[in-house]
Amino acid sequence: MRIITYNINGIRAAIKKGFIDWLKTDPADVICLQEIKANKEDIDVAAIEAAGYQTYSFSANKKGYSGVAILTRIRPDQVLYGNGIMQSDAEGRVIRADFGEVTLINAYFPSGTSGEERQGYKYVWLAEFFDYIKVVRHARPKLIICGDYNICHKAIDIHDPVRNKNYTGFLPDERAWMDKLFENGFVDSFRIFNQQPAQYTWWSQFANARANNKGWRIDYINVTEPLRAALKHAELLPHIRHSDHCPAYLELSV
Repeated sequence: MRIITYNINGIRAAIKKGFIDWLKTDPADVICLQEIKANKEDIDVAAIEAAGYQTYSFSANKKGYSGVAILTRIRPDQVLYGNGIMQSDAEGRVIRADFGEVTLINAYFPSGTSGEERQGYKYVWLAEFFDYIKVVRHARPKLIICGDYNICHKAIDIHDPVRNKNYTGFLPDERAWMDKLFENGFVDSFRIFNQQPAQYTWWSQFANARANNKGWRIDYINVTEPLRAALKHAELLPHIRHSDHCPAYLELSV
């Protein structure tokens, strides 16, 4: 199974930048998108199907905001929309698909960039999401969680850890949540294969950040320990440019 996670920053805008042509190159079996910013009726599902993918999407109540989708060449056994938590579901943040013994959760974590109120909600969401995945993992031990976490875990994951230490996305409590995730049986699949610095998935659209590779690694594909032995390859794809993020890729034998 080849998996990509990709914050698309608006699927309609990405399609205008060649997203469908990229799908036609068969980049993965399952592509998890965040921040689609569209309802299903606004998505060119026919073009996506023509490229070989079925579309499952979960949109926010607010138009043009948030939303997640799974595009897949492999038919899932079931798809579940949301995680049953009211505000998270209203914002279209979680979608789940089961493939045999493997469960894939695609999540768009809140950002705290708009102020203290949203930063406070981010912490609430993180606590609720942790409880949610704990329940899922009890029933489905082979669990993959991918998406835009809006958190850099370690100093190696951000271009300037000193100047950014007080910014949302690299705050101590956010990073501690990531510590807790990995201490509780999850594996950072990318770091299994790549321990190099300057490996990023998001760049500010200001000051030529992407051209100068001044970025943040905030997009992850994390797996539970029962899937560690199945990991075959992981990489980031910064040359793919439909968004201010780039895709993260994982291949595993399942």
